[in-house]
Amino acid sequence: MSVAGALVLGSVVGLSGAGAAQASEAAAAPAYVALGDSYSSGVGAGSYDSGSGDCKRSTKAYPVLWAAANSPSSFSFTACSGAKTDDVLAKQLGPLNTGTGLVSLSVGGNDAGFADVMTTCVLSTDSGCLDRINQARSYVSNTLPGKLNTTYDTIRAKAPNARVVVLGYPRFYQLGGGCVAGLSETKRAAINSASDLLNSVIAKQVAENGFTFADVRGTFTGHEICSSNPWLHSVNWLNIGDSYHPTASGQSGGYLPAFRSAA
Repeated sequence: MSVAGALVLGSVVGLSGAGAAQASEAAAAPAYVALGDSYSSGVGAGSYDSGSGDCKRSTKAYPVLWAAANSPSSFSFTACSGAKTDDVLAKQLGPLNTGTGLVSLSVGGNDAGFADVMTTCVLSTDSGCLDRINQARSYVSNTLPGKLNTTYDTIRAKAPNARVVVLGYPRFYQLGGGCVAGLSETKRAAINSASDLLNSVIAKQVAENGFTFADVRGTFTGHEICSSNPWLHSVNWLNIGDSYHPTASGQSGGYLPAFRSAA
């Protein structure tokens, strides 16, 4: 029942004890657990929780923003920078149980060697970049599906009653955009294509497991690197870890709406 519906019911019964209880129950969001990699922990958004250490969990990350707006009955934030599927399985699933009502997750990019791909493309020739991207594409097509399925199966076993929303990754570049330096258009197009493949593979496994895929490419359209208002960091030599991660605006304007509509 919606909050509005609960209020109507409450007025009909004169806000009796039963009516008030139903209104309160309808207003409460379910227990929420946020899992995943740096795109969920909020790397690049700043304002990191000092207690999160190298996981770099940001108070501006979409899980924190959603929890602040929806007041779940409990909120556990275990997403961590650099996490691969094995890390999610080994280190992040502790809060999950039969009472968990909502789970968010982004994972797969690090398994595919995202950081090394971007480093290679920044420092190498077009051919060197394309070779490394092709290696990543092979991994995404042939190995990643099994890793994702194991992760999803384990999440479902530990939180059988939860709605699980798996978020994808943005395209990184606006092709034909305003960048006058940096990577070649050939590299940018290949990186975008590899991101599309990664999203497609994740979305397929998500559907096969009965979860919900939240595609962020639409919300980031017009806000890629080389656009007039980017929500992604380009190479940041002063803080290299922020490179190719969403800014605070990317979390609030890109990831949060996609998650909110799917949750």
